[in-house]
Amino acid sequence: MASPNARRRQRSTRVTVAVAFIMLSAAIVIAAVITGSALVTTLAAASSVLLGALATKIIHSELHQSRIDAARDRAEQAQAYRALTDERTRENEAFAEAMTERIADRQKLIHELEGQLVVVQRRIAETTLRVGTEARRSEQAEARLVVESGKVEEAEQRAAEAIVLAAELEQEVTDLRSELQAWEDAASMPLRQHA
Repeated sequence: MASPNARRRQRSTRVTVAVAFIMLSAAIVIAAVITGSALVTTLAAASSVLLGALATKIIHSELHQSRIDAARDRAEQAQAYRALTDERTRENEAFAEAMTERIADRQKLIHELEGQLVVVQRRIAETTLRVGTEARRSEQAEARLVVESGKVEEAEQRAAEAIVLAAELEQEVTDLRSELQAWEDAASMPLRQHA
C-alpha cells in the first residue's frame, strides 16, 4: 500500500502566491493601524479586500485544476481496468474455446472406441458361437477329431485375443471418460470463479 506521503500532492506555486497575498494584506492592515490615519486604514482595507479576492480566485483556479487532474486520473484508471477486463475476457473465451475443442476431440475418440468395442464384442460373440459349434462338432464327429481340434484351438486363440482386446478397449474408454469428466470440471471452474 502506498504511503500517505506518496499520495499527498505537492503544494503548487499558485497556493504559495495566494498565501503570500493574504500575508501581505495582513501586513498592510497592521501597518495602517499603527499609523492611525483613517485614509491609510481605508486604503489598506480596500487593498486587503482586493488581495483577498485575488487569493480566493487563485485558490479557486487551483482547486478547479486539481479536480480536473483527479477526474483525468480516474478516467485513465477506468480505461486501464476496462482494458484489463477485456484482456481477461479474451483469455477466458480462448480457454473456453480450447477446452470445448479438447472435449469435442475426446468425445469423438470415445465414440470411435465405442464403435470399435461394439465390433469387437460382435466378433467375440461370433467367435464364441463358432467355438461352441466347433465343440459340438468335435463331440459328434470323434472320427474327425484330429482335423477339427486344430480349428478349435485356433478359434479359442482368436477368442482369447478378442477378449483381451475388448478388455483393453473397455479400460481405455473408462479412462477417457474419467479424463473427460476431469476436463469438464476444470473447464467449468474458471467460469464460476469469474462469475
